[in-house]
Amino acid sequence: QALSLPIVVIVHGNQDNNAKATVLWDNAFSEIDRVPFVVAERVPWEKMCDTLNLKFMAEVQTTKGLLKEHYFFLAQKIFNDHSASFEDFQTRSVSWAQFNKEILPGRGFTFWQWFDGVLDLTKRCLKSYWSDRLIVGFISKQYVCKLLSTQPDGTFLLRFSDSELGGVTIAHVIRGQDGSSQVENIQPFSAKDLSIRSLGDRIRDLGQLRNLYPSTPKDQAFGSHYNSE
Repeated sequence: QALSLPIVVIVHGNQDNNAKATVLWDNAFSEIDRVPFVVAERVPWEKMCDTLNLKFMAEVQTTKGLLKEHYFFLAQKIFNDHSASFEDFQTRSVSWAQFNKEILPGRGFTFWQWFDGVLDLTKRCLKSYWSDRLIVGFISKQYVCKLLSTQPDGTFLLRFSDSELGGVTIAHVIRGQDGSSQVENIQPFSAKDLSIRSLGDRIRDLGQLRNLYPSTPKDQAFGSHYNSE
């Protein structure tokens, strides 16, 4: 006899995402000497952070992992709680249902389906940008508005879309004649969009984008990612 790694049998490609979630949960949270197939229903959020980080780095094949502020955003998302502090989340535990059963508020997908979409997009199209720390990625729309609203016209940053699976969007500041600022979010780009024209070239195309937050000129930040036309 030999103990197998977890296996999930599927009959269609659309079950692949859920199968990956089951395998990930089992690999990360089952005890070595457990009763077969028994795995915890709830795990500490801190442990979940380590798992997501290892999965992200392995899948994208990057040495740049998730940061403290990324974990904070992910906690707000999975617990649907925007009032707790970073420390509050450290003492919580997260359930399998929150991870991959319950649909996120106002969306048509679970937390894992969203995270897996980000993984896939980053692996296929954004690896070099992520590794160069040009993408903030895991940040809420509200916090982006707070960061950018005091910045000069044309300041921008990149975040993963909340509303679409596997999308990256650009948020940028527009200042009116009266000096008032408005933060606009460009329609998210999917892996298909970025296979047609790369992210770097799309940023070069958009004249309204000037400085990557906080103050790096875009040609300096993204120049090495431009294709020679």
